[in-house]
Amino acid sequence: MKTHYRTCNICEALCGIEIQHEGDKIISIKGDPKDPLSRGHICPKAVALQDFHHDEDRLLFPLKKTEEGFVRISWEEALNYTVQKIKEIQENYGNNSVATFLGNPNAHSMGNLLFMRPFLKALKTRSRFSASSVDQMPHHVAALHMLGHSLLNPVPDLDNTNYLLIMGANPVVSNGSMMSSPDIKKRMRAIQERNGKIVVIDPRRTETAHKANEHYFIKPATDVYFLLALIHVLFREEKIRLNHWKNAVTGLKEIEELVESYSPEVAEGFTGIKAANIRTIALEMAAADRAVLYSRMGLSTQTFGGLCIWLSNVFNILNGNYDRVGGMMFPRPAIDPISFSPKKGKPKYASIPLSRVRKLPKYLGEIPSVSLAEEMETEGEDQIKALVCIAGNPVLSVPNGRRVEKAIKKLEFHVSLDIYLTETNKHADIILPASSALERSQYDVTFLNLAIRNIAKYSPALFEKKGEVKDDWQILSELSSRLKGEENTKLSPEAMIDMALKMGYYGKEGLSLEKLKQHPHGIDLGPLDESLKDRLQTDEECIHLAPKEFLMDLARLETASKGNSQSEEYPFQLIGRRVLRQHNTWTHNSHRLSKGKNECTLLINEKDAKLCGILDGTIVLVQSCVGKVEVEAEITQDIMEGVLSLPQGFGVRKNSKMKIAAAQNSVSINDLTDDLRVDFLTGNAALNGVPVSVSIA
Repeated sequence: MKTHYRTCNICEALCGIEIQHEGDKIISIKGDPKDPLSRGHICPKAVALQDFHHDEDRLLFPLKKTEEGFVRISWEEALNYTVQKIKEIQENYGNNSVATFLGNPNAHSMGNLLFMRPFLKALKTRSRFSASSVDQMPHHVAALHMLGHSLLNPVPDLDNTNYLLIMGANPVVSNGSMMSSPDIKKRMRAIQERNGKIVVIDPRRTETAHKANEHYFIKPATDVYFLLALIHVLFREEKIRLNHWKNAVTGLKEIEELVESYSPEVAEGFTGIKAANIRTIALEMAAADRAVLYSRMGLSTQTFGGLCIWLSNVFNILNGNYDRVGGMMFPRPAIDPISFSPKKGKPKYASIPLSRVRKLPKYLGEIPSVSLAEEMETEGEDQIKALVCIAGNPVLSVPNGRRVEKAIKKLEFHVSLDIYLTETNKHADIILPASSALERSQYDVTFLNLAIRNIAKYSPALFEKKGEVKDDWQILSELSSRLKGEENTKLSPEAMIDMALKMGYYGKEGLSLEKLKQHPHGIDLGPLDESLKDRLQTDEECIHLAPKEFLMDLARLETASKGNSQSEEYPFQLIGRRVLRQHNTWTHNSHRLSKGKNECTLLINEKDAKLCGILDGTIVLVQSCVGKVEVEAEITQDIMEGVLSLPQGFGVRKNSKMKIAAAQNSVSINDLTDDLRVDFLTGNAALNGVPVSVSIA
C-alpha cells in the first residue's frame, strides 16, 4: 500500500489530504495533519475524488453528435473538426461570433489557468463569459476601482481577529468563499475562546449562524442599507480610524456626505433589523482591538451587489482594520498575479466596455453571463453562432437556464471540454473528454491568493489517465496551435510553475518546484502580514474610497428606495444556499455525496407554511416570472418569514446520462432566477431576492 499527499481541489478550502492506495484502488482518503493550512481537516467532498475517477459515466473518448446520437471518434478528427468549424463560422460572421463559457472548475485547475490565456488569444474573440459574473464580479470591480487591480482581493485574518461580522456567507459549509479557510469551525471556536465575538447577518439562520454569538435576520437584498448605516455611525460617533492609511486615502469627505442620510433608523425600515442593534454592532466593532467584516455571495449576487462589496471595504478601512492584523488582509502568494500583470502606471479604462445587446458593463474582458442567451438570440453584428464551453454547465448555473438551453440548441456549432455529458453539452456537436483531478498534477494558482495563511504546495498526478482522456491544458494547447497554424508548444505547466516560483516573492529564498516536490505536505510561508502598500496598483499609491462609478450608482439606489418592490403575484423572496456534500453542478454523480436525506428542498418558515396549508414534505409548486419547479417543502424556524430558499447547483434532468445524479429528486434554482435581474454596476447576476410564489402542487 502506498500513500499520496495532495490538495483537494473540489472547492476553495484547499484541504490537504492523505490518500492510501494499492494500484488503481483507493483504500482511504483522510485529512493530512501535516498540511500547514488545513491541519488535518477534511470535509465530505474530498472522499468523492475516487468516485469521479472511477465513475462509469465519465467520458473517456472524444464524441461527435450524429443523427443516431453521439459516436466515438479519434482525437485527430475531433480537434481538426472543431478548428475547422470555428474558422468557418468566424470567416462567415466575424471573430466575435464564437463565444467561450468558462465554468468554476477552471479556477481549480493549474493547467487551465496557465494555458487559457494563449487559447483565448488564438481564438481572437471578445465574446467571453464565465461563472465569475454569477458569483463574485463585485469583488473584482471594487478591487479594480479602489486598489487599481481586480485581483487584489482581501481575506479576513481569522486566526487573529476578535470580532467577526459575517454577511451573506456561510463558511461553516463553504469553508470560505473568496477566502480559503479549511476547518472554519475550529477557527471560529478559537475566536470565541479568546473572548471574541461572531455576529451573522443573513435571511437564514445558517449553519454558521448556529455557531455564532448572535444572528440577525435581514430582508433579502437590503444589505446595502445596513452597510451605509454602519458607516454612518462611525462618522456620527467620531469613530473613524484610518491607522497607517491616514495619509493614503482619497474620498473621505465624499463618503461622510453620502452616508449622512442613511441612519440606523432609516436602515431599520428597509432591513428589518432594529436601529439599536445596528448601532450596537457598529460601536462594538469600533471598540474592538481587531475586528473584520466579511461579506460574500449573498451580498455580491443581488441588484446592488457592487455597492455592497464596495461599502464592506469602506467600512473595514474606516474602522482601521484594512491591511492590518486581525482585520482584512492581503495574502502574499508564492505566485502573485499582481506581479505578473501590474497595472500601476498603465492606461486605465477611459470608459467601461459594454455588452452588445443590453449594454451591461464588461469587466475582466467578460460579457456578463446574464446576457448569454440574448447574445445568442439577437441578430446583428457579433451575434453568437458558436460556443466553446470549458468545464461549464450554464443551463444549470446561469439565470433563466431554460432560455439559455433553447438558445444553445440553435447554435451552428458547440464544442465542450468536460468529464461528463451534462445538461449543457448534451447539445454539443463535439465533446472533448478531460482528465479527473487524480489524473493530473496540481499547484493552486488561484486560491493560494485567497488563503488565510501563506503556503505553497505542489501535488503530482496520482493515477494514469483512463481511456483516451487528456488534461484540459493539453486540449487547449492543441486547439491553440491548430487555430494559429503553428507547431504545438512543448512548454508544460510544471515548467511554467517552476519559473513563476523562482521569480516570485519567495524565490530569493530558493523556492522552486523541485523544493515543493521535496515537501509533499506543502511549505508554510508564514502568517499574513501588512503588504498592501507594496502591492497597491493605483497610480497615486493610495486607496480610492469613493470611485465615481460607485457614487453614480447611488442614484439607482435612491430611486429603488422610493419604490415598492412587494408583488401581489409573487409575494415571497427566493434566496439560494450551499450544501456541504455538493459543489456547484458537477458533483452530483458521486454516490458518496448523494446518499442519505434529500438536500434539494425548499426551506419555508413555519408561519408561512401554515398560512399556505403546506406540511413538511409536501410537494409544492414554486413560480417566478420566468419559470416554475416542483420541489419538496422543508418547514423550519431557521428562515425569515416571507423568504424561501433552494440550494444552488442542483437540477440534473431526468434523462441525463449521469445516472446517480438523475435519480435524485432535485430542481434547478436557475429555472426560477430572472436573467433580467442584474447589478447594473458590475453586471453580476442578481440571484438573491427573486420574487416567487408558492402553493401546493
